[in-house]
Amino acid sequence: MGFPVGYTDLFLPKLLLHILTLLGFIRKLISFIFQLTGFGDFIEPEYSSDPTRPEPVTHFHSVSAELIREHLPVVKFSELVDPPESCAVCLYEFDASDEIRRLTNCRHIFHMSCLDRWMDHDQKTCPLCRTPFIPDDLQDSFNERLWAASGIADYYGDLSLVSG
Repeated sequence: MGFPVGYTDLFLPKLLLHILTLLGFIRKLISFIFQLTGFGDFIEPEYSSDPTRPEPVTHFHSVSAELIREHLPVVKFSELVDPPESCAVCLYEFDASDEIRRLTNCRHIFHMSCLDRWMDHDQKTCPLCRTPFIPDDLQDSFNERLWAASGIADYYGDLSLVSG
């Protein structure tokens, strides 16, 4: 027994494959024409042929992450007394020249890049114990700075007039 003859040579998948190939060719042709006319950045901005153009920013930091970074000090690992052996985020051992951040609330220590990457995901607590980065006594000050940095107060004006 074998497969029926009608199923071994399907017409529809071949037609679909030819249509996709044709669309790919048309896309490349349009892209080439745009590159020749100088409008290549409109179609594929990440593949710009202009070497003087700066690299696009692919990484945005939230305002709160930037303010937390300002609050958490960066020190050399060699300056610490009785430090842990490894970073709890990446699990690599610390070197004497590593830049680290020590959290003010829980006193946990992490590589600066590990903690910064954690904050870039809009995390505001210790990756190990979930204690907030900002102590309770500084939270009001932090919130005021966050409000001022967001620019919302400039847009809406003085809110004390509305609430009073």
